Amino acid sequence: MSGPADGPMAGRVVVVTGGTSGIGLVTARELARLGATVGLVGRDAGKVSAAIQSITQATGSRRLTGLTADLSLQAEVRRLATELRSALPQVHVLVNNAGAMYTRREVTSEGFERTWALNVVTPFLLTHLLISRLEDGAPARVVNVASAAHRGARLDFENLQGERQYRGYRAYARSKLALVLLTYAWARRLSGRRVTANALHPGFVATGFGRNNAGGSGATIGVLAYLFGLRPDRGARTSIFLASDPSVRDVTGEYFARSRPVSSSRPSYDTAVGERLWDVLAVQTGIPADALTRVV
Repeated sequence: MSGPADGPMAGRVVVVTGGTSGIGLVTARELARLGATVGLVGRDAGKVSAAIQSITQATGSRRLTGLTADLSLQAEVRRLATELRSALPQVHVLVNNAGAMYTRREVTSEGFERTWALNVVTPFLLTHLLISRLEDGAPARVVNVASAAHRGARLDFENLQGERQYRGYRAYARSKLALVLLTYAWARRLSGRRVTANALHPGFVATGFGRNNAGGSGATIGVLAYLFGLRPDRGARTSIFLASDPSVRDVTGEYFARSRPVSSSRPSYDTAVGERLWDVLAVQTGIPADALTRVV
């Protein structure tokens, strides 16, 4: 492998999910430019290959590994984690970037509502499955791409997956609140282990987000993004900052926007809700709830 070996991220291994387009692609590209070895995860093998080629052309780096997985399925997440553990002796940064919003309720073949599965279950499970690699690579970082959409959301434990009532944006906002709560729960458990966990809002970014939805809703999201959205290069800045900047090496349990720590919503700081959510996800994934020391 060759590339910018003397960059500030030289010797660091980064995994970026949802890395074939939008802010995930920019994040992977810029971390590669900084010298990192990058494991880029996408759903489509052709898009993964194209992303690797574009990053190589842009940066000269050949420290790139492409991996494919349908991250809405736990079986695929587990296979991906096995491949990553086999290929990478250490992981220094995990960027849980993959996410989506579904305006109509869809259920995966494993029986989970797709927004919940991709935006919540997957980062919870993948982080668990890679925690030994992160600890081996310490100091290490978990970076969760959340959203300001979490503000105003509440968790209804009787309707987490839209079982009783489903509205696309509410499901998305609820999933991002859950991700912020889980980020803080991770930070509590990882305290003293030299692995940090932080969440971020990238801004409203002009990417392909939301265009997976058929009909007018997908088109509307696309028009709004075109008119008001940030360029992916700007939207990725906070992800890149949290993954690489020395100033946040020891910062954990924070929520960032524009590369600055800001307050998340009041419900996101409810430790009891966060612990209950952790227990729910432990059941949904089959991961023991006490796999890491519980700290409240």
